[in-house]
Amino acid sequence: MKRHIVIVVCMAMGTMLSCQVPQQTTNTAQNNQNTTSPAASPTTVQKKPPTDLEQLAQRIVNQSAGVKENDIVMITGGARDLELLENIAVNVRKVGAFPLVTIDSDRMTKRSYTDVPEKYDAQPQTLGMRLADMVNVTISVDSNETEGLLAGIPPARLAARGAAGEPVGAQFRKNNVRSVEVGNGLYPTEWRARRFDMPADDLSKTFWEGVNVDYTSLQAKAEQVKAALAGNEVHITNPNGTDLKVRIQGRPIYVSDGVISPEDRQKGSPNVTVFLPAGEVAVTPLPGTAEGKVVVNRDFFEGKEIQNLTVTFAGGKITSMTGSGPGFDALKADYEARGTGKELFGFIDLGINPNVRLSPSSKLGNWVPAGSVTVGAGNNTWAGGDNNVSSGWTGFLPGSTLTVDGKVLVENGVLKI
Repeated sequence: MKRHIVIVVCMAMGTMLSCQVPQQTTNTAQNNQNTTSPAASPTTVQKKPPTDLEQLAQRIVNQSAGVKENDIVMITGGARDLELLENIAVNVRKVGAFPLVTIDSDRMTKRSYTDVPEKYDAQPQTLGMRLADMVNVTISVDSNETEGLLAGIPPARLAARGAAGEPVGAQFRKNNVRSVEVGNGLYPTEWRARRFDMPADDLSKTFWEGVNVDYTSLQAKAEQVKAALAGNEVHITNPNGTDLKVRIQGRPIYVSDGVISPEDRQKGSPNVTVFLPAGEVAVTPLPGTAEGKVVVNRDFFEGKEIQNLTVTFAGGKITSMTGSGPGFDALKADYEARGTGKELFGFIDLGINPNVRLSPSSKLGNWVPAGSVTVGAGNNTWAGGDNNVSSGWTGFLPGSTLTVDGKVLVENGVLKI
């Protein structure tokens, strides 16, 4: 999934760069792909532009990212979205800024492991560090089309690359590089439609309606939820057995409302990052205060299902992780390979987007539907925390009840604010 804002540069081809954003270790990690045959034709939900791509590009450049004259803007995506990437680049130039278009693909990402020697996994990311000092804005469009893309890659290799990218992410944050990411775990693909138990066209519709939500109304709702989160203790329960308490007094609250405002720029990281579809309010914990357990009925890792994933916290740390199903052993192995900090409770995230509606029979949750509750461990720099470890675990908890000092904010998956 999303949450690092760490850019690792993989290859350079003349003036075109190819980059990947390493994904947090979550239930939506991606599947195997043949790396020796020619790239397959993209399998996307939409056969024609599902939204006005020119209008969307204008909105991303001018409203979400707030691109200004003389900014250097790095734009990343796949061939599937070339028209959108082109439109973004043109609109960047229309305000007197300079676009750097970069291309990514599943095939290239997979080959960067299968064909590139392991000895380079821990190589310092020199180009990434220089980009962090050069660019003012990054705009990325989710290019992943293959579920479980990196299944079978040794966890130690993934961990080594993640660790090598940590200084890059820190440098981007230090320089307050503005970031807009389009996808947020919802970009419509055939495999996600299956996981969300939705017809492909319905997933495409809800995704683009979520992206095109009215930002003014979303900002107002975000401020209401932010005010309600300004308490001492969060308590999350769910009929599946989830029962977790976390103290949050005095912690900063992060909002992804679709717009990086002048006020956000003045505050700096993490306020200069938005994820589209937007609609999240998140808070990080007081260290050492998470107590209880989180139960995720159904999860996926490397394209394989996990049932009854149960993560127990004590003293703010994961003390046990149990589950069943074909994906659990791979998830546990990946978790154990990661660096110190992966075990620390990281964040609580509330979804507030009224336009994103998932099927009640969905096998996956998501960050942004109004009333959704998400928790996680590990990296939380995106939410204003200071845990820069390159990995993390995320648990989506649809149907949960969340209270702050006894006041109900979410009840059985329904936002009450």
